[in-house]
Amino acid sequence: MRQFQYEYDNADNFKKFLTKVNQWIKTQVTSQVVFTIYAETIDKDYIGEVCDLIDKSMPDAQYFGCSTNGNIIDGKLCSKTIGITCTVFEFPSTKLELFQYVLVPETVHEVTADITEKINERKWVKAAKLLTTIRGMSMTGFCEDLWDANPEVNIFGGGAFAPDMNSEIACVFSKDFGYYDKGVVFALLGGEDMKFTTTYIAGWKPLGRELKVTRAKESMLYELDGKPAYETYYRYLNIKNDEHFFNNTLEFPFFYKHNGINILRAPIASNPDGSLTMTSDIDEGAMARIAYGDPWTILDMVEKKGKEIEVFHPEAINIFSCAARRTFWGNDEISKETLPFQSIAPTSGFYTSSEFLRTKGYVNQHNVTLVIVGMREGEYTGNEEPSFTMSAIDHSGKISMINRLATFIEAATEELEEANKKLTEMAIMDGLTQIYNRREIQRRIIDATKEYKGYGDGSLRTDLSLIMIDIDDFKKVNDTYGHKVGDEVLRGLASKMREILEEYIPDASCGRWGGEEFMILLPGCSADKAAYIAEKLRVGFNEIDFKSAGRQTISLGVTESYPDENPDYFCIRVDAALYHAKDYGKNQVVLE
Repeated sequence: MRQFQYEYDNADNFKKFLTKVNQWIKTQVTSQVVFTIYAETIDKDYIGEVCDLIDKSMPDAQYFGCSTNGNIIDGKLCSKTIGITCTVFEFPSTKLELFQYVLVPETVHEVTADITEKINERKWVKAAKLLTTIRGMSMTGFCEDLWDANPEVNIFGGGAFAPDMNSEIACVFSKDFGYYDKGVVFALLGGEDMKFTTTYIAGWKPLGRELKVTRAKESMLYELDGKPAYETYYRYLNIKNDEHFFNNTLEFPFFYKHNGINILRAPIASNPDGSLTMTSDIDEGAMARIAYGDPWTILDMVEKKGKEIEVFHPEAINIFSCAARRTFWGNDEISKETLPFQSIAPTSGFYTSSEFLRTKGYVNQHNVTLVIVGMREGEYTGNEEPSFTMSAIDHSGKISMINRLATFIEAATEELEEANKKLTEMAIMDGLTQIYNRREIQRRIIDATKEYKGYGDGSLRTDLSLIMIDIDDFKKVNDTYGHKVGDEVLRGLASKMREILEEYIPDASCGRWGGEEFMILLPGCSADKAAYIAEKLRVGFNEIDFKSAGRQTISLGVTESYPDENPDYFCIRVDAALYHAKDYGKNQVVLE
């Protein structure tokens, strides 16, 4: 495989470039020639001029491309409006086919069904590269449909864009199908000698606390934590709901887990009702955080991934990088994260509206992400040492300040979350015994009786039981030895309860009911098993020899719930069982 790259300046110079490529091809054995055209314009005539020149000079060559928000040629931001790569495949087994479709919400499933069938029919396909328009539609169904394609096939690509990021107009085009302002092009590549490797780089880190998606439908995100989703951007970043919203939020996407990996998802619009329009669906109940770009993390990941890819020894590298990354770095710095890949293979690509990559079997739509694809024909036969290199990272200046401020906020957020966790625990725990307080164990009993419904025939169930415990003659302990010793006995009983329950029924909940009385809730536990556990607890507690109070005893009542039983009556019945245990002589278990 040989790749030639060119920044289009004018027709005459491009003709000279094509002549040189033709001369090289004539001296080699080649199988396929394909041009990829990345255009930072939506001007149909200007794009057509380039396509016509290719047609006239190399009529057998294929070409395809899309509009972009910037192009990557020789690993760096292209200085011209159009960037062109000419890839010459040299192995006779290598194959390429192009397919193009109109893509609007109504045609998504038809398109994906057809291309999936084509992929699965062609056993030689190793990769499907896609270029697609996406604005004004959710791509969730598109991605999910492609899961049915042969799982061995790499799927990757980018969303077409325009120089003006606020524009909803974009295009894709190819030799046989022409120019579509709403469409998708698939390039199927493969053959027994074609090889691919793919990876992705984010580098954006979560910032601040987690937010729960409380209302969403398809690609509309309505509420976070019960409030209009837009308020998150206004409150934390002072981003206004105006015509600049899209540009201002690109650098601050949502960070959340999806299909087993961390995904970044940026809103494309804020609506008058405070809802956000996303490029893909977000499920209700998902937990998300706002993310920020961390230059150190990004460049460290570039170095790590670059060294992984160099082992593959690619002959060409494709990069699909989100336009938000160009905004983040600025034109002068953006090539920091792409130019290093040029050190191992010719590197080209474009700045996208979204990035697509199959990972762990799933085709995912990414935002604010760098997707990297290495490809090669045949086995690597060279003896060269790894050559991936990148410039030293400058951690000074503004970037350093942003990083330190973000680190401060992250640490402060962690401390606040830990403090809130402790406050929550304090609200439900008994301070002396460190088991649940009465309010919490009572709440759990109420919830459990609602969850464990009866059979409906009046029969007893065997899936929910209660144990109520009372320390015998506990007043004497306090009166004789003092409350400090009494507290030691209470803690000793709580500790023994935790020990017994952890061994026999870890799902049980125990709490201090009041004074020297305790309650144990045992879901999935029959009365007989509960009585067995109660007896274990009675004996175990009696074996404790307290330093001042010596050995003490407890009485226990056990019962199980009736079908659809009122939780108050459930508690009354276990209290009655305990009363009988006390009345019959204490230090015993009574099952009722």
